Amino acid sequence: MNPLIRKLERFTRLSDADKRLLQHAATARIVNYDTHQDIIAEGEEPCDVNLILAGWVCRYKQLADGGRQIMSFLLPGDLCDLNIFLLRRMDHALGTLTPVVVAKISRDLLQEMLNADPRLTRALWWEVLVTAAIHREWLVNLGRRTALERVAHLLCEIYFRQQAVGRAKDGRCELPVTQAELADALGLSAVHVNRTLRELRLSGLIDWRDKTLGLPDLEGLTRAARFDPDYLHLDYEGERFDAAC
Repeated sequence: MNPLIRKLERFTRLSDADKRLLQHAATARIVNYDTHQDIIAEGEEPCDVNLILAGWVCRYKQLADGGRQIMSFLLPGDLCDLNIFLLRRMDHALGTLTPVVVAKISRDLLQEMLNADPRLTRALWWEVLVTAAIHREWLVNLGRRTALERVAHLLCEIYFRQQAVGRAKDGRCELPVTQAELADALGLSAVHVNRTLRELRLSGLIDWRDKTLGLPDLEGLTRAARFDPDYLHLDYEGERFDAAC
C-alpha cells in the first residue's frame, strides 16, 4: 500500500476516491536519488512537495565550520512541507541518507488534493501537525534529556513511526543510518553515541546490526527513554471524519 495512504488512515478512514487521488500523487512524477544527495539545497526555490516513497531523508543545516545538524528524519510516507510554496527559498536542505524514491507533487496537484474533499484536507493537515509535534519533541530531546534518554527516545520514535506505515513489527525495523548521522541528529559526539548504544545493547534493550534495529525489550526501552508516543497522534483521532464503509 502507498505509505502515505497507510499513514493518513491512522487519522481517519479515507474514501476510495481519496485513495485514488493520493495514489495518483504518488505515481505522477517519480524521481530516484542516490545516497548523500540533496533533494533540495538550502537557498534553492522550492517547486514541489516531496513525498518519500522509499529510503531515508534528513532535514539538515550545514554550518560554516563544516558541522551539520540533522533536524529530522523523513521516512516512507512522510510529506516534506505541504505549505512549502509559501517560501521563496529553502532555509535548510533535504538530503538523502540512503537511496531514495520521491514522488514530486506539483502546486496544481496539491491544490487538487486539498479541494477534493474536506476529509482528505483534514488528514493532510493532521500530517502537518504531527510533523510539527515531532519537531517539538526533538527540541525537548536536545535540551532536556540525558544522552541515554536521547538515543533511546529517538530509537523508540523511529520504531513507532515505521510501525504506523507497516514497516516495523515484532520489535524489528529498518535503521540504515550511521552512528555519525545519529550523532548529528542528537547533538552528541559519535564517540558518545557509540558508548550509549553499547550501554543499551549490554542492557538487553537493543540489537542493531545489518541496518536492522531489534528491540527485544521495547517496554524497557520506552521506560529508559521516558518515551510517550502521544505526540505522534497515531490513535485514530479523526474517527468522526471517517468515510462510509
